[in-house]
Amino acid sequence: MTAVPAHAREPRSPNRPAVEFELIVPVFGERERLPATVARTLRFLARRSWSSAVVVVDDHSVDGAPDCLDRFAASALGRAVGLHVIGRGERGKGAAVRRGIATSSARFVGFADADNARRIEALDPALALLRAGHGAVVASSDPPGARQPVRRDATRRRGGAPYRGLAPLTLPEIADTRGRFTCFPGPLAREIVRDCHIDGFAFDVELLAHVVEAGHDVVEVPAAWTDQAGGMSPARRDGLRSLTGPPGNPSVG
Repeated sequence: MTAVPAHAREPRSPNRPAVEFELIVPVFGERERLPATVARTLRFLARRSWSSAVVVVDDHSVDGAPDCLDRFAASALGRAVGLHVIGRGERGKGAAVRRGIATSSARFVGFADADNARRIEALDPALALLRAGHGAVVASSDPPGARQPVRRDATRRRGGAPYRGLAPLTLPEIADTRGRFTCFPGPLAREIVRDCHIDGFAFDVELLAHVVEAGHDVVEVPAAWTDQAGGMSPARRDGLRSLTGPPGNPSVG
C-alpha cells in the first residue's frame, strides 16, 4: 500500500480493488485509539485465507486521526491486507459508514467502531452465517455465550437509553441492534444504503430495518464487549440527530 498524504486524500476516487471482505471503520477524533484497533484488525485478517481490506472513513476529524495510519503503509501487515483512507462530505457516523459501503466492491462488507470495543474475532462466525445466506449478522453482547468483561460506563448507558427504546420498535427480534460490529453481503448492503438517510448513531437500526424490508433476515453472534477509554460517545456527538436524522429525512420506526 502507498501512503496518501493527508492533503491529497480528498477529492480522489474512492474505488478500491475487489476483495472477499471489507471492514469499514468510521473515524472521528480517534487518534489515540485508532492505531491499536487497526493493528489488531490487520493481524487478524492477515491470518485468513481470503482477501480483505480495512477502510477508514474520516468523519471530519480535527485531531489528524487518519494520519497516524501512515506508519502501517510499509509494514508487512499493510502489504498483506489492504488499508485505505477516504473522506466524505456529509457529517455523521451514519454518513461515513454509508460512503464506505457505497464505494465498496467486496463480496461481504461490515462496519466496526474505531475503539475495538467489539472484538474482531466475531468475524469468523459472522462470515460463516453470511455465506449460508443470511441477510445481516450483528455481533452482540446479549445472546447466550457473549461476554461483557468491562461494564459500560454510566455516561454511555444514559446516552443509549433513547436508542434502546427505539430499536425494539423497529427490530423486535434482535437483542442488540447497537452491536457496533455488523456485516452484510456486499450487493445487499450497497443496495439498501441508497435508501438510508440517518447520519446519527441510530443509522444501524435503519440499515437493519431495510435488510428486513428487503425480505432478508438478521441474525446475531456472541461477541465480547469492552468499553474503551477516550473518544466521544455517540450520544454526545450526534445528539437528537440519532433519532430524527438530518432535516428533511425520515426517522426510523
